[in-house]
Amino acid sequence: MDTRTESFLKSLKNKKIALCGIGRSNLPLIGLFVKYGADVIACDRRTEEQLGDMAEEAVKAGAKLSLGDTYLDSLDVDIVFRTPGMRYYMDELVKMRESGVAVTSEMEVFFDLCPCKIIAVTGSDGKTTTTTVIYEFLKADGKTVHLGGNIGKPLLPEIETISENDYAVVELSSFQLISMRRSPDVAVVTNLAPNHLDIHKDMQEYIDSKRNIVLHQNAFSRSVLNLDNDISNSFSDNVRGTLYKFSRRQKVKNGAYMNENGDIIFAVNGNETAVMNKSDIKIPGLHNVENYLAAISAVWGDVSVESIVKVAKEFGGVAHRNEFVREINGVKYYNDSIASSPTRTALGTLSLYEEKITVILGGYDKHLDYTELGELIVKKVKNAIIMGATGPKIEKAILEAKDYSEGNPNIIKVENMEQAVRKAYETSESGDIVSMSPASASFDLYKNFEERGEHFKRLVNEL
Repeated sequence: MDTRTESFLKSLKNKKIALCGIGRSNLPLIGLFVKYGADVIACDRRTEEQLGDMAEEAVKAGAKLSLGDTYLDSLDVDIVFRTPGMRYYMDELVKMRESGVAVTSEMEVFFDLCPCKIIAVTGSDGKTTTTTVIYEFLKADGKTVHLGGNIGKPLLPEIETISENDYAVVELSSFQLISMRRSPDVAVVTNLAPNHLDIHKDMQEYIDSKRNIVLHQNAFSRSVLNLDNDISNSFSDNVRGTLYKFSRRQKVKNGAYMNENGDIIFAVNGNETAVMNKSDIKIPGLHNVENYLAAISAVWGDVSVESIVKVAKEFGGVAHRNEFVREINGVKYYNDSIASSPTRTALGTLSLYEEKITVILGGYDKHLDYTELGELIVKKVKNAIIMGATGPKIEKAILEAKDYSEGNPNIIKVENMEQAVRKAYETSESGDIVSMSPASASFDLYKNFEERGEHFKRLVNEL
C-alpha cells in the first residue's frame, strides 16, 4: 500500500465521519472507514423505508443512521463526505465548512491518494463511452486498470490495492468536479453544451465546474480538447502541459482527426500516423467517431496501434447507448436511454439513420432549450411519441420548427413508458426503426437512466 494512503487511513482512527447521501458513491466507503477505526454516520434526506435495502446495508457495514428532513442537523463530526448529487454550496455544507468541519468527497480524496496515473473524462455527451473505450484500450494492451467515478463505481474503496504502475480511468461529472482542486494526469473534455441547469445556478457555473478538470494540472500533464466544440476548445488557455486536440471536421497539428476519406490520423508536431478508418469502429454514429478520437488522444504513447484497432473492431458499446433490443415483425427497437439532453439525442440517435424513424421523447426537465432539436425532429422523425415533464416543451419546439407541417412528424402524446411502447408498436411497420431517446433526464419517473432503459427493454421484450 502506498505510504500516503496508509498514513491517511490510519489518521481516521476515532474520527467521526458523516457520509451524506446513501448511494453508490458513498455506501462502499463505510466498510473501509470502519475497518480503520472511524465512527461513521450515514446520512440521507430519505427515510429508512424509502432507502430500503441501502439503509440495511449501511447498518450492516457498521454505520449509524441520520435520516429524514433533519439529516444534517446537529451533526457532531470531523469530516463530511458529500455525495455528488448534493449542491456544493447548500447552506448546511457552507455552515459546516465555516465551523471547521472538513467537507470533501470520495473522488477528491481518491485524487489526493491515488499512486498511479489518472486519466479522467468529462463532457456533456459521450463521456461514458469515451471512458470505457480508454479502459478497453489499456486492458487490451495488458495494463492493470481501475475503472470508476461517475460511470458507477467508487474507486476509493480500492485504494489499498492500487499500485503506481496501474492506471485509473475515471468519468467525472460537473457535480464531482465543482469542488475538486486537483486535476488528473490526462484530462479529456468530450464536448460541452447546456446541461444540468436545474442544479447549477447558471451555465457559467456548469462550465467552470468542468474547467476544473484542466485547471489544476501541471507541466507534465496532458489535456485532450474537442476542437469542434467552442466551449471545450476555450479551455485551451488554461492548459499548462501537453495539449492534444481532436476533430472529425478539420486537420490538427497535435492530436487525432478524421480526414475526408474517413481515415483516423494521429499527429504529433505534424508527423502523422494512420491509425484506422472510421469503418473499423464497430459502434455506429459520428458521435462515436469523436469518442474514439478523444480516447486515442488520451492513451497515445501508452497503448499500441494494434490494441486500438482491436478494440475498435470488437467493442460493442455500452448498455443504454443506442443498444439494439430486438426485431419484431421487421421493426428494430433501440434503447438510447443515456440521451438525457437534446444534444445527446441530436448527435446520437438522430444522426444514425437515413430514413425517418419513430422516437420516444420526454422526461424530467433540466431547464434546457429544445428549439434546435425541434428542427431536427421535423427532418428526421416520422412519429414523435412524447411524455413526461419536457413533453410540452418538445411539442412546442416541433410545432414552431420552420419546416413543420401537420403530420410531419406525427405527434403522439402518452403518459408513461408502457403507453409509449404500445403506441410505437401500433404505428410501426416492417422496415421501421423505433428508438427510445428521450432528450431528457429520467428523474420524473425513474431513479436513473439505467432503470428507464431496463424498463423499456423489458416492455419491448414482452411485446
